[in-house]
Formats: sequence, structure tokens, C-alpha cells
Amino acid sequence: MTQSGNRGPVRSKTSYHHGDLREALISAAHELLIEHGSAGFALADACRRANVSSAAPYRHFRNKHDIVEQIVLRGFEELKLTNAKTFVEAGAGTVQGVTAMCMSYVEFAASQPAIFRLMFGSNTGFRITDQVIEAGNNCLSQFIDRVATFCCERGNSADAAEISIPLWTFVHGASVLGLDGSYGQFARGLDVRALVTRVTPLLLGNHPPIEPSIRGTA
Repeated sequence: MTQSGNRGPVRSKTSYHHGDLREALISAAHELLIEHGSAGFALADACRRANVSSAAPYRHFRNKHDIVEQIVLRGFEELKLTNAKTFVEAGAGTVQGVTAMCMSYVEFAASQPAIFRLMFGSNTGFRITDQVIEAGNNCLSQFIDRVATFCCERGNSADAAEISIPLWTFVHGASVLGLDGSYGQFARGLDVRALVTRVTPLLLGNHPPIEPSIRGTA
């Protein structure tokens, strides 16, 4: 019997082979995480989204946490790649390059708030594992390495970590405040992009030729 109506393609529950099932479940959980947060969906929801049986995940994952952990690890990798790309494109070893890297950090948080919060332990329902901690440390190490490149290009013998940590603290704090809506509450009209552009060179020990207004037009 043929059903009428436009229901679109349906993935077969028996069509997955090798890594396809694993990737399908991660993709489905990623979508649900963005839509509802980590506490807003169950493993069964990911199964329905991926159109697989409720027993399917246990071929690759012990529980929902294992899937979320993979999403978090990929989040760190994506952040690293994005930071590296913008740093090189804007000028490796330059103020512009470091500023662009800081901006990509803020924009990543704004574009993927649920994942960003999980990456940095802002969700008490997610258990931080050693693997996640290592991924986070590697991400921060890359940030420090980029600042070290800047210091080397400028002939600055200062410890890159001493410059990087305050800079990262500022950028991360700006990201979290943006997600929490604190800027809208206490600094209405703040232009975060202008703020990062203005403050990053100062924390690097350089003074920008033009200091843009950090107030928007709101």
C-alpha cells in the first residue's frame, strides 16, 4: 500500500555501516543539544532523530554522556581550527592576527552557546573527563602559542603566558557575559567587536592608532 503526502526521505534503521551509525547519532545529538541544551533531551530522542532503534547507540556509546563528550571534544577542535585560520589570515604574529583570533573565540561562543558552556564546565549535568580537560588545555596552549608568535615577531622577551592568560581571561569573560546577556543589562548598546578590537592591543602591550567607540547604536 502506498502512502500519500510529502514526508521526505526516511533513513532505514538497517542502512548504517561501519562509522555511519556513530556519526548519525552524534549528529542527531548535536542538533538536539543546540535546540534544547544538554538536559533537554534523552538518548531516545537522539535515536528518533537519527531514525535508529533505541538499542543502536550501545554499539558505540555507553550512555548519553559519551555522545555529548564527543560533541564537546569536537567543539574544542573546531575552536582551535577556527582560531588558527583567522590568526593566519589576519596576519600571523601581528596585532591584527591576535585580535582576529580573539574575535573568532567570541563569535564561536555566540554561535554555539550550548556547546561552549559544556566545553568550559558551565553545565553541572555534564561530567568533565580527563579527555575533555586535555582538549581544553590543548586549546589554551594553542592560544598561548599564537601570542608567543606575536611576542617573537616583536622581539618581546616577555613570557607569552604572562600576556596570554590575562588576554584569554578577558576574551573568555567577554564571551560568557555576552551569552548571559549581562552586557545588555548593564552596558546597553555595547559593541563587543569594538571592545575586543580596542582592548586586545592594550593587553598585548601595544596601543592601537585608533580606539573605536565600544558603544553601539542601540
